[in-house]
Amino acid sequence: MMDLILSPTVIYSRRELKENLRLVPTENGIYFWWIKNLPEIVPLEDCIKFGEYYLVYSGISPDKKGKPNSKSTLKIRLKTHYSGNAEGSTLRRTLGILLAQQSGFPLRRVGSGKRMTFTHLGEQWLDQWMDENTRISWVLDPEPWVIEENTLKSVSLPLNLKGNEHVFKSSLSTLRKEAIIHARILEIANELGIQRKHRSSLSVD
Repeated sequence: MMDLILSPTVIYSRRELKENLRLVPTENGIYFWWIKNLPEIVPLEDCIKFGEYYLVYSGISPDKKGKPNSKSTLKIRLKTHYSGNAEGSTLRRTLGILLAQQSGFPLRRVGSGKRMTFTHLGEQWLDQWMDENTRISWVLDPEPWVIEENTLKSVSLPLNLKGNEHVFKSSLSTLRKEAIIHARILEIANELGIQRKHRSSLSVD
């Protein structure tokens, strides 16, 4: 199993998966994010590489351990990461916070003020950044939460928080908490008349 994780035969781009959703299985499994051009604050020296991409994050679907009644699948969860926003995707929130200085879009309260995203324009910016800098692979398994525990113990994954003991965990947790505090201080973002644009070739089904 670890051979499949550490040495995938292919890693897919956001564009490939959105153009052909049939590539993503509607089954249980563990997925892996390979990313390049992360800020220097993220320690990558012990991370596994695939070409120019570093393995920095993993997730599972469904998470029966944390959400016993979950009926999620790899397709549902990956669509949330690629097409959702920072409110529903831990990975998107982490990436957006790490890249806020570069993007110019900090975490903000939106709508009624109960949700936090990077606003429509910020999430759109993050979509494009993910198009250019992220790749993904996965391994099917009926009980991915078991694999996840072993993976977090044996693989360097600096962007994982839950169940992870990586040296970067404390710093990342602090950055996320500070971003939330700052978002609560700022006024609720006015998104009236602003829409998040998806390229026609990347429309969400």
